[in-house]
Amino acid sequence: MKLALTQINPVIGDFTGNVAKIVRQIEAARNAGCQLAIFPELAISGYPPQDYLEHEAFLSQQEAAIGRLVAEARGIGVLCGAISRHSGGTGKPLHNSALLMADGRILFSAYKRLLPTYDVFDEARYFEPGQASSAFTYQGLRLGITICEDIFNDEDSFPHPLYQANPVAELKQAGIDLLINIAASPFTIGKQQLRRTIFSQLCRKYHLPLVYVNQVGGQDSVLFDGASMVLGPDGGVRHQARSFGEEMLIIDTEQLQAGDKPLPPEDTELVFAALAMGCRDYIRKCGFSRVLLGLSGGIDSALTCAIACEALGAENVTGVALPSPYTSPASIADARSLAANLGIRLEIIDISATFASFRQTLSPLFAGLREDVTEQNIQARIRGTLLMALANKFNALLLSTGNKSEMAVGYCTLYGDMAGALSLLSDVPKMMVYELARFVNRRQEIIPSRTITRAPSAELAPDQKDQDDLPPYEVLDPILTAYLEEHLSIADIVRRGFALDIVEDIVRRIKRNEYKRQQAAMGLKVTSKAFGSGRRYPVAQLFRE
Repeated sequence: MKLALTQINPVIGDFTGNVAKIVRQIEAARNAGCQLAIFPELAISGYPPQDYLEHEAFLSQQEAAIGRLVAEARGIGVLCGAISRHSGGTGKPLHNSALLMADGRILFSAYKRLLPTYDVFDEARYFEPGQASSAFTYQGLRLGITICEDIFNDEDSFPHPLYQANPVAELKQAGIDLLINIAASPFTIGKQQLRRTIFSQLCRKYHLPLVYVNQVGGQDSVLFDGASMVLGPDGGVRHQARSFGEEMLIIDTEQLQAGDKPLPPEDTELVFAALAMGCRDYIRKCGFSRVLLGLSGGIDSALTCAIACEALGAENVTGVALPSPYTSPASIADARSLAANLGIRLEIIDISATFASFRQTLSPLFAGLREDVTEQNIQARIRGTLLMALANKFNALLLSTGNKSEMAVGYCTLYGDMAGALSLLSDVPKMMVYELARFVNRRQEIIPSRTITRAPSAELAPDQKDQDDLPPYEVLDPILTAYLEEHLSIADIVRRGFALDIVEDIVRRIKRNEYKRQQAAMGLKVTSKAFGSGRRYPVAQLFRE
């Protein structure tokens, strides 16, 4: 059978736009002589629709959209992710479904059985799981249709499976020729290699070819990478679609000869592409086209600016330098160089007079008290206020520029440098920021070399350096990864060779600054555990390790 694997970038709730996109792809697949066009999980509504699933108007519009697609399914079969009503007397009212349409009607429905509730997923909140997996014969081929998580529960890949059922094993027992998985599987570092490993193991174990079709695009903080693929019964990857872009991959199930596609690019390249896509989709799906950001002359704002230019074009990016009395001439010079290298507009607003006015206003109440972090935060909040004013006036979205290492330990100012609509680097540790900066400069110098090599500083006090308040990032980042992503205890981290007092101080800072992160701009998720909806901790608590 000739198949069209179509990874698309839907917009949640844009039923008119999503259906039009799907119809165009159906026509292209039909013209290419395909018998079946396959689309991702919940492609009609977009994934994840979250609490819109509780709105009858949303469900009714989705059902009308299904009707339009069914009418288009003539001369070709269409397999597409959709929302279905659960007709049983008890349980959740909806199913996460895969609908096989042809000849102007729905021939077969498969319901997602394994509903993830970890990290960013909360599907059991809305959906009733399917009760059984069954094969369906189409065009003489026995198809085993699964939805995303349904193939991520094999005991050979997961020593402690999360679910009782194993849909793939049941389908193999039912007798199938081809395993199909439609998915909305988010990107994280290492995820593409993990998928290949799991899929290859499944194909070899059950001696089945696998067709995997994944959603692509940014949806709020979650980034879908596409990278749809076809594997042979020997576990070799025969075809793989691009990462972070829409594509139709046409394959013939009779021509899955031996071979294996190369491994995906290195993590640094994938992370850069993921962040650029996430920036572009968030800005455009929210109805904007332009962004602005503060350019401090430091590496975080420089990298954020380079990603924004990649995502939106330099003509849609404005940088604003806001020097204070403690800003070095080198910082302004590097901001100018970066702006020139990228071709963006740069504005400079000196905040020294505004800062002096604040101090004067507060002087009666601050009399006799030494300057401390209060005055540092005032500068950051002046900048945040001015940047938000510019964003409002010029109908642009403000990008926040803080990295994950700073966010973790609270090295940031509420309503100051944390102001913004989107934070591109809030899940990117500082050491990876340097890797990404070098990636940006791989062909020519875009980010000034001095920005990368000089010691990082917030420049909110005389001769200030990050390392005056924090351990070196070479020490900080591995501790943060161990605690935040691996969930290791203080004792376990110390056993890795880190000093007890440093680990205790970092963990204390993480807990103490939870209140800041819960008020932070939305960030783009690229690691296994990002700050945001997938990490839930109380602010008011007294747990101590």
